[in-house]
Amino acid sequence: MPELPEVEVVRAGVEHWVAGRTVDDVAVLHPRSVRRHTAGAEDFSLRLKERSFTAVRRRGKYLWLELDSGDAMLAHLGMSGQLLVQPREHAAERHQRVRIGLGPAERELRFVDQRTFGHLMIDPLVDDTRGGSAGVPAVISHIALDPLDPAFDDDVFSATLRRKRTEIKRALLDQSLISGVGNIYADEALWRARLHWARPTAHLRRPQVSGLLEHLRDVLREALAAGGTSFDSLYVNVNGESGYFERGLKAYGRAGQPCGRCGAAIRREAFMNRSSYSCPGCQRAPRG
Repeated sequence: MPELPEVEVVRAGVEHWVAGRTVDDVAVLHPRSVRRHTAGAEDFSLRLKERSFTAVRRRGKYLWLELDSGDAMLAHLGMSGQLLVQPREHAAERHQRVRIGLGPAERELRFVDQRTFGHLMIDPLVDDTRGGSAGVPAVISHIALDPLDPAFDDDVFSATLRRKRTEIKRALLDQSLISGVGNIYADEALWRARLHWARPTAHLRRPQVSGLLEHLRDVLREALAAGGTSFDSLYVNVNGESGYFERGLKAYGRAGQPCGRCGAAIRREAFMNRSSYSCPGCQRAPRG
């Protein structure tokens, strides 16, 4: 699933093409892609038509397109969702699910989703109680700020994290505590911080949390600069291009390869129905 860097790359590309454009046509080609819009596909289309997109924003792994109606079109890409901007005459993609015409430009915003785990919906914007400067769709108002948000409070995060009785990686994946971090960037930040994924949060010292946040921000910014991480053709930017941060990964997906710091073979372990990658040499597992 795309994490913060991938979603931010898509957000920036979509904003470039759609901000200030008016919707002149909507076609929902697969109802599952608007299943979270409980009023149905017809209502989804009606609430978009003749409305203008004013801005494109993101929180964690969600992005939304603000409308001049005070609503927003919320997009969650799921495992394989793509938001592409194409000329109207461009051939339809095989897994195209929703098509949104952008006037007066001869272009379309297309939601393409092979596995149909992603979704689009229209939701009202509400005041952001988490501290952001703009409104946020009501349905995701519970999601925490991400570590690159200027309003993110390191002290509050550190105190909340150390009160929890859980493992550090589980906490990093908790979108109500910190958003936008998934399996890839959690493993990369923990490797840089020399912390094992199973380290109890209650045992962390404040300087360790501060260091982890610094490493997390570094790896997210580096991934952003590289256009995100693409392990297959399902993650692309708005122009259909893949990111290349995979080349810079130090832990994730490198099982059996030597650690770039100490030379020990990177270890893959089962974690929450997925995998976690760490170095047994410089990320010592907690005892007991």
